[in-house]
Amino acid sequence: MRPEHKSFSFSLLLISIAIVISAASAFAAVPVFNNVSKWKATAQQQPVPAPEIVASTPTTTIAATPAANVKSTPVRPVLGQARNITDVKKRIGPLVTTATTKRLNRKISSRCAIIIDAVSGKTLYARNPDTQRQPASTIKVLTGMIALKSLNNSEQVSVSRKAAKQPRSKVYLDQKKKYDANDLINAVLLASANDASVAIAERIAGSEKEFAQMMTLRANLWGATRTVCKTATGLTAKGQKSTARDLATIFRYAMQDPDFSKRMKKVKVRTTEGKLLRSHNKALWQVDGTLGGKTGYTNAARQTYVGKFKRGSDELIVAIMGSETMWADIKQLVTYGFKKKIALNNEMQSLESKIELVAEL
Repeated sequence: MRPEHKSFSFSLLLISIAIVISAASAFAAVPVFNNVSKWKATAQQQPVPAPEIVASTPTTTIAATPAANVKSTPVRPVLGQARNITDVKKRIGPLVTTATTKRLNRKISSRCAIIIDAVSGKTLYARNPDTQRQPASTIKVLTGMIALKSLNNSEQVSVSRKAAKQPRSKVYLDQKKKYDANDLINAVLLASANDASVAIAERIAGSEKEFAQMMTLRANLWGATRTVCKTATGLTAKGQKSTARDLATIFRYAMQDPDFSKRMKKVKVRTTEGKLLRSHNKALWQVDGTLGGKTGYTNAARQTYVGKFKRGSDELIVAIMGSETMWADIKQLVTYGFKKKIALNNEMQSLESKIELVAEL
């Protein structure tokens, strides 16, 4: 054999050996098991590649910046985060402003008016609240309260000639009959009956004059010091006077009595004889949240009113005197009063939050 043939044969042998070794190595990498369970066990041990997540939006390439040039961005406060409430707290516009109050003053016709918080007694609005005027039938609140504390419901009350001759409003009591005190009290508070008022006054004190002194004393004890009563009815009388603030104060205390407040909520009630008594207080079905109220009217007093209202947890007492548009005035005042209460509640909550924040520091 020639030398070049030997060299070619030797190279071919080396290539064949390399191919065999490579194939053997590849085959050795594949595990061969006769036992199927061992094969499954080995397969479970193999790592499973994580699924590839594809962004739904186009990605933006950001150029690398040297660490030395990176500036830290300040973290903005989060709404409600402690110690940052002054910067991020929402500011709610005032519900009641000076302009709101001026508009109310233009809209109502009452010469005297007041709104007080029924719980605290705090004044929320006032127009000539301490000007003394004739109170008309709103003063019957005192007549009814004294009667509730002085007479039993079933106690019989006679009717004098004076009582029977009282002008309207009245329930036309018969001098020849006696009436249950319960019926007469309802007639006073709901139907504003003048004849029932005088009959009660005479039964308790012996005369209307003496009873009027009891009314004045009771008003003064409750803090209504500018009130002077001369009649049990509220009909115009020389020297008889009260104020919007006094009427609100009297009604606030009266409504704390369960029996009184229960009667004031009624729209109508029947007497033991079957006579229907209807409330003069239209606010019960015209103004949301009305708990009770007493109306009044004489030529000298004009329209007067005092009532209690509740919406949510807020309670108001509203009193007016010298009005020409009573029910429109009441609606305006009640709406204003509850807006003022909401505004005050918001201010209180904000103040409490600030106090808590200071306490944490």
